[in-house]
Amino acid sequence: MPAFGDMDIGRTGRGNRVTNAIAMASQRTGVDFNYLFNQAKIESSLNPDARASTSSATGLYQFIDQSWLSVVSDHGAKHGLGWAASAIGKSGGRYHVSDPALRQQIMDLRRQPEIASIMAAEHAADNQATLEAQLGRPVTSTDLYLAHFLGAGGAAKFLRAHNQNPGASAAAVLPSAAAANRWVFYDRNGAPRSLSEVRQRFAEKLGGDGNYLPAQSDGGRLADIPEDQQVQPADYVRIETARLESRNYPTVAPQPETARLAYLMLATFGR
Repeated sequence: MPAFGDMDIGRTGRGNRVTNAIAMASQRTGVDFNYLFNQAKIESSLNPDARASTSSATGLYQFIDQSWLSVVSDHGAKHGLGWAASAIGKSGGRYHVSDPALRQQIMDLRRQPEIASIMAAEHAADNQATLEAQLGRPVTSTDLYLAHFLGAGGAAKFLRAHNQNPGASAAAVLPSAAAANRWVFYDRNGAPRSLSEVRQRFAEKLGGDGNYLPAQSDGGRLADIPEDQQVQPADYVRIETARLESRNYPTVAPQPETARLAYLMLATFGR
């Protein structure tokens, strides 16, 4: 299996590939495109290779190691990543991969826009279902981003406290999160921000008031393509690998399966 993290963006350009990846994830999962796009802008400025200096957060959506292993374990198989999902175990509440080399390959998938986007969409759908069950109401885009940032449990606690007293200190409600993210919970002078202030700052980051209800798509054009003919997010990595190999070894002809996947990739977006 190739070292996925070593691949370049290809001739389509980084911007086109990222936008298409997010569109595909939205179509496949029904998670709102605008929400996914804005989330990626906030997290990485749409840079698939972004890496945090203070944590393991990597890729378009800045997944930390444990969050990434969790979502791939839960959703990888249905998107062509069965080999990765089956390699991930869990013990003592933590996810692990026994083979260090295989673990690195799974972590490097965070830098692939197609796979990062589909996993972010699945993660958002999980958070939306959890939050709506706990709050008893539809969630807004800001609620959903809070769940991404704080975890679904932390977001539910934040939002319940916000409903009761929006002027209360956010740091007092979530002291551990505040200690790890002082720039969110405190202003430049070190004064604690209120729950309302923290929520409003996230809303502004998402564009507008950040309070729109994420749209539920019916899958768009993908619904008209038989499932066994749809290109999987993992297939983009295979196609990119073949492209790089053909560039390095121009006398090697493309394999029929790779050509079929490339055709399906274009058909997916109606090209």
